[in-house]
Amino acid sequence: MTFGEKLAWDDTVLPFQLDASDMRGRVARLDGVLSGILKQHDYPPVVEALVAEMALLTALVGQTIKLRWKLSLQVQTKGAVRMIATDYFAPQTEGEPARIRAYANFDQDRLTDGTPFDQVGEGYFAVLIDQGSGTAPYQGITPLIGPTLSASAESYFDRSEQLPTRFALSFGLSQEPGTGSRWRAGGIMLQHMPEMTALQAERTGSGDVVTAGDLPIDEPEENWNRVLHLMNTVEDIELIGPSVTPNELLVRLFHEEQPRVFDAQAVRFGCTCSEDRVRQSLSIYSARDIEKMTTEDGQVTADCQFCSAHYSLDPATVGFEATSPADD
Repeated sequence: MTFGEKLAWDDTVLPFQLDASDMRGRVARLDGVLSGILKQHDYPPVVEALVAEMALLTALVGQTIKLRWKLSLQVQTKGAVRMIATDYFAPQTEGEPARIRAYANFDQDRLTDGTPFDQVGEGYFAVLIDQGSGTAPYQGITPLIGPTLSASAESYFDRSEQLPTRFALSFGLSQEPGTGSRWRAGGIMLQHMPEMTALQAERTGSGDVVTAGDLPIDEPEENWNRVLHLMNTVEDIELIGPSVTPNELLVRLFHEEQPRVFDAQAVRFGCTCSEDRVRQSLSIYSARDIEKMTTEDGQVTADCQFCSAHYSLDPATVGFEATSPADD
């Protein structure tokens, strides 16, 4: 087995539960998803690493949201990398793959030779869940803390959701002679299972990962500390997983905790941008506003930050004062 091969467990998220210790988690492996995200842009390696970490976090967290929901993770900072944004689109129906997209906004001149996290500086980590039309989105924000983005994600769950959460992540370029290089990523997310109050159960309808829960007051810390110790023994090569399946990894780490796995969720790179969406976003502007947006070539243009798709529209066909119909 070589790094260059496409593996059956690539681009999947496997949910699991540790019955003996009342814990739950996910194992994620990303390959084509990262390639799809990163090939859209010409990011410096240090920015690629941050985007890869955010995409991996998004896959691990997003697997728990319901069908047709959307999860967005976002980092806003005062550093050289000003923003990293990711979206996870849950499947429309059971059995379909979920879709992930991501992009970063950065100041090339301010990048340093430091670690990826050195490029972000002061800022915040945000979680947004869109449940669809007619519902209010859920949003939670926590300050960025180092030394990694995953540490900020842990802080968010610990503080905002009262769900003790830990991540073990590995990601980077793999390369073999004659095969070129490709990004691979893998990780584990582990959470202490909460006990829902009656009020919370009525409000949320489920015990999803992104829902706040109350830990039992008399819950011993022994299980949590023991399972964290076991997770900390994982090696980077096991997380990336060219020769270790997610099931094998769980057995290796947690066999005494009675791991129980559920159906894996496939994930793919995917963007929802379209000409119709661009037209819809421009529909709030007057003819005067559209005139200001028109280029010297007589077109209104828009570029998708996620997938770099370019749209060029006739100004007479956009805005609420459009004088011509859009071409079919």
